[in-house]
Amino acid sequence: MTKLTVEPRDCAACPIRHNAVCARCEADELEILEGIKTYRNYEAGEPIVFSGDDMEFVASVVTGVASLSQGLEDGRTQMVGLLLPADFLGRPGRRTAAYDVVAVSPLTLCCFRRGPFEELLNSTPHIGQRLLEMTLDELDAAREWMLILGRKTAREKIASLLSILARREASLRQATLTREASFTLPLTREAMADYLGLTLETVSRQISALKRDGVIRLQGTRGIEVPDFERLLAETGDDADGGPLI
Repeated sequence: MTKLTVEPRDCAACPIRHNAVCARCEADELEILEGIKTYRNYEAGEPIVFSGDDMEFVASVVTGVASLSQGLEDGRTQMVGLLLPADFLGRPGRRTAAYDVVAVSPLTLCCFRRGPFEELLNSTPHIGQRLLEMTLDELDAAREWMLILGRKTAREKIASLLSILARREASLRQATLTREASFTLPLTREAMADYLGLTLETVSRQISALKRDGVIRLQGTRGIEVPDFERLLAETGDDADGGPLI
């Protein structure tokens, strides 16, 4: 059951404060946002909204991960994206949801009532500018994911996903990604398989191969350590220097 979190939270101490849509807000602007926000908690596997539903709110992911999926008439579905901490859910000016959104892990959303948030966009340039930046970043990520799904091998897909997650974790901590990296994998291997268009067996086999080759180390069930981030990047198959591939 979804529970509303009603206790007050200090925006200044928010873990996504410097990456979310409110990243550039001044103190007085944060006070306005405080008046229209609530927190919602979801359990893993719990739906947040279905495609075509009326969305009364927009939101930032505070903790956890959600999936974006689209279905076909015959019941087939495809996961088309992930929402990670600081990502934005919903579109100002659009009343209905474009995708099915489901919590992949325990999830907390910072939700803003859609009407007041749309009014705030007109009076608070910092929010509109930041939302535009995030939308363009999302477009770049979607194009990158088209390449991953359409052209990369299974090993390259796994390495690409791990490198994306490592960069996002460093960004949230406002840290420079050095030679080493570590993070907690937010997805089960089943979810990774669904997202990457692979079988569960293939995901497990490729993770084991990356571990055996020393590219990653596993800590428990979800902990990932990358001893040499440049080596992980080399496994993604990306053209590192931007020049033509010969």
